[in-house]
Amino acid sequence: MPQTYLVAGASAGIGSAIAACLTEQGANVIALNRNEGELANNPNITFYPCDFTDRSVELPKMSGPINGLAYLPGTINLKPFQNLTEDDYRTDWEVNFLGATRLINHCLPNLKEANLSSIVLMSTVAVQQGMSYHASIASAKGAIEGLTRSLAAEFAPKIRVNAVAPSLTATGLAEHLIKDEKRKEQAGNRHPMQRIGAPQDIAEAVVYLLSEKSSWTTGQILHVDGGLSSIQLL
Repeated sequence: MPQTYLVAGASAGIGSAIAACLTEQGANVIALNRNEGELANNPNITFYPCDFTDRSVELPKMSGPINGLAYLPGTINLKPFQNLTEDDYRTDWEVNFLGATRLINHCLPNLKEANLSSIVLMSTVAVQQGMSYHASIASAKGAIEGLTRSLAAEFAPKIRVNAVAPSLTATGLAEHLIKDEKRKEQAGNRHPMQRIGAPQDIAEAVVYLLSEKSSWTTGQILHVDGGLSSIQLL
């Protein structure tokens, strides 16, 4: 029987790459996003419109076991500390943290129904590597790392919980930071691997953590960041 995975924030970039990889492996994917985007016309993907910034909208009802859940909605709200408003903090918190907790709680019975299920959340390299102008988003993602470890302990051994912490990746969310090739090159040169991330780099890490290949891995923050968090070139 094919396995079923839920991917929130799946219409483009990292999310669509995850969905494509999972369906190529024979799995069924439940996709939650504002629009179908790149997911249209794939018979193994069931799409539900969902806006994680609107808490008044009910999440779709799920039936049957869910083998894995990946929560991808995020924000890149970079401002000097003195320019950040309470609304900035609130938006980052609601999208990155509260949206994740809401979806996990909603799907928990389905995750428990599976034999050994997996949850994958998204952090950022900026939690470990202090970066200017990241106060709001790094705080929200730091909470995600705390949630990852707490839920990994609480849900073991039935459900594994891990997170991926990327650096700058070429997605629509980051396009304002890499508007042209010069900015993209400059950003890439700050990484030991001399390039920014590609959606497939992050997608493959998420798929690994969702799969049974990582069945002895839980409570971990997997840094997929071109070496930025751990090494420095002389």
